[in-house]
Amino acid sequence: MEVKIGIRQVAKELQLDSPLSAAEVAAALDAALADQKVLVLQDAHGRQVLIPSAGIGYVELGAEHARPVGFGTI
Repeated sequence: MEVKIGIRQVAKELQLDSPLSAAEVAAALDAALADQKVLVLQDAHGRQVLIPSAGIGYVELGAEHARPVGFGTI
């Protein structure tokens, strides 16, 4: 799933591909905002992204990735 995160006072948004579902990302965001801690997300390549919850401006969740179709999947 594509996740876009806007960070306060930063012009460029953070974009990552996450293997998590929308519900899992929302739960992680909810927990980070409740504790005023850090939002930790993992991208599709196994890298972790840590964002202080006080700096989060918005989070946009894209559509779930469907299975790719075509010759590129072979």
